[in-house]
Amino acid sequence: MRPNEVLTSQERELVLKRSDFRAWLMVVRTWALTFGILWVVAAFPSLVTLLFAWLVLPGRQLSLAVLMHEAGHGSLFKTRVYNQWVGQWLCALPTLGDLHSYARGHSAHHKFAGSHDDPDLPNYGAYPISRESLYRKWRRDLFGATGLKLLRALASGTSSQMSRETHGSSHLVAKQILSHLIFIAALSAMGIGWTWFVWMFTFLTSYMWVVRLRQVGEHAAVTNLYDPDVRLNTRTVEAPFWQRFLLAPNNVNYHMEHHFMAGVPCYNLPKLRTLLKQKGVLDEVPVVSGYGQVLKMAVAP
Repeated sequence: MRPNEVLTSQERELVLKRSDFRAWLMVVRTWALTFGILWVVAAFPSLVTLLFAWLVLPGRQLSLAVLMHEAGHGSLFKTRVYNQWVGQWLCALPTLGDLHSYARGHSAHHKFAGSHDDPDLPNYGAYPISRESLYRKWRRDLFGATGLKLLRALASGTSSQMSRETHGSSHLVAKQILSHLIFIAALSAMGIGWTWFVWMFTFLTSYMWVVRLRQVGEHAAVTNLYDPDVRLNTRTVEAPFWQRFLLAPNNVNYHMEHHFMAGVPCYNLPKLRTLLKQKGVLDEVPVVSGYGQVLKMAVAP
């Protein structure tokens, strides 16, 4: 199933249209929510607000990673230099990523998805798994073992929490540190510099769990992981708003549509799904309504 076999040229042009305004809105909204959450923790310090941040911040961190992903495709901003600069400095580096190496490695995932050559298979190829195995993975995520493993990988030359590629940017670790020093300076200017530790603790724990759930939702236990048809090897999760806010920001749940037409900006993916439904090409695709259903599918009977 190819885009030009399903959509007219006008429809393709419609969903491929990029907007600097909408892209900036997503970036600014993510950072505004991030600073707002950390301000709440500082203004009302308690176990309740710390738990609130631990639950809500991962979605903002994933939001930045998703925006990095979009910039890596060159589809976030209409203006190329914004994709390169904003994607790296405001999205990738704060989440200990690297736009350039991520884009390089991710292109291979798109090229080989639906085959045994997919470089991301280790993230989801073994599913469905036993409940005990899933719980072990969750414990490693939520208690920081996965996050510490990431830090060791970064120190050894792996560039991103979303990629196994080696560094694509010179002096990457120095740039990542610099981005966090700027982040700390901004928080300190608000009088809440200590909340950076809340951000980082969340990043190393609950965020790792959210990233794993995203990976499972996209490709684990699909109809046929080794079929080239995106309707069979990739999944879209029609999640309610609260799940999208916490677990799947910036329309990252529309993953089948993204693989069908990777150049479509994330803010146009719902429009693309609507068109595909109207064309009838999704009539035989199972509907997955929420991440609770995803988890049930990920566990072997």
